[in-house]
Amino acid sequence: MHPPAGSGAGGAGGSGGASGTGGAPTVSWVTGEDHARLLRDFRGERTGFVRISHKGYFFPSKFATDMKHFTDFKPRPADTWIVTYPRSGTTWTQEMIWLIANDLDFDKARAVPLAERFPFFEFSGFFHDEVTNEFLEHNAGHPERQEIVRSMAVPGYRAFADLPDKRFIKTHLPLSLLNDDLLDCGAKVVYLARNPKDVAVSFFHLNRSILTQGYIGDFEGYWNYFQNDMHHWTPYWSHLEEAWQLRDHPRLLFMFYEDMRKDYPAAIRRVADFLGKQLTPEQMAALSEHLDIANFRKNPAVNSECLYDLGIMRREEHAFIREGQVGGWGGYFTPELEAQADEWIAKNLAKTDMRFPNYSNQQG
Repeated sequence: MHPPAGSGAGGAGGSGGASGTGGAPTVSWVTGEDHARLLRDFRGERTGFVRISHKGYFFPSKFATDMKHFTDFKPRPADTWIVTYPRSGTTWTQEMIWLIANDLDFDKARAVPLAERFPFFEFSGFFHDEVTNEFLEHNAGHPERQEIVRSMAVPGYRAFADLPDKRFIKTHLPLSLLNDDLLDCGAKVVYLARNPKDVAVSFFHLNRSILTQGYIGDFEGYWNYFQNDMHHWTPYWSHLEEAWQLRDHPRLLFMFYEDMRKDYPAAIRRVADFLGKQLTPEQMAALSEHLDIANFRKNPAVNSECLYDLGIMRREEHAFIREGQVGGWGGYFTPELEAQADEWIAKNLAKTDMRFPNYSNQQG
């Protein structure tokens, strides 16, 4: 697959999805200097990048043809979805949701990796064919590992269609790129938002660690990609605003990561109420202990250990589960970059009544 000659960097037209207008999302290729610079800095993509829908959501090349299939994927009434911009507390909240919905089955949660219990819908789109072959070569002589790599490259819209009812699905796709029936078929959706500075610091480390992205630059360069909507799943503000506008929908629970970290029990109660579950004080205490960041970081079932073993993630970078801090971005922004970021944040917050809870430098 190659970017078509003469294609522009911006998108146009309508999009499908839970808050869209129906129809296939429009696609346009990133070209010119941006195209060359992105391929230089993100080594996990070898063809190019696209913008999808009139909002210009940014993705690697496979989504040029695959996005319509993700958008068409039919949700079911028994589904539970978590929708987030990446690194917004997704993994932590997935574990909470799964355990509450499954009557605190800690034994299964420890025995079965979270990625199997609550799989990632569009992960396949980041497995460029050349990079997938490199992963297969890395695991030569280990056919069982090679089969896992091949399974990760199978699109979720195919693999998840065969899953039995009571599916748990993780996605970073914005609501406008998901099926129009998602919020009306009976499925439940938890949306989690997090301050963009903390999101960017956490995602910077993941992009350096995971070779499907393979970012080789510094944090300032990374922030500029993020701020200028030239990074996976951006525009960040459009992503959040779509969910914020639907926060009163009875089957969507909108939560802020900062609130969750501030008060575990309150967050657990909100999720339990949303899922129609009641927890005893003893169950609340057990779940809070399980989710405590000190314990969570040591839990191999949620730490994507498989990706390290397969050579998809580099162990020398920060761990998949990091500190879980609120306000932990401070050591990454120079005064100049912080001023730039604050101006960008203020400009975008002026367009919405959404506000992030302010718990500066709180340890999660």
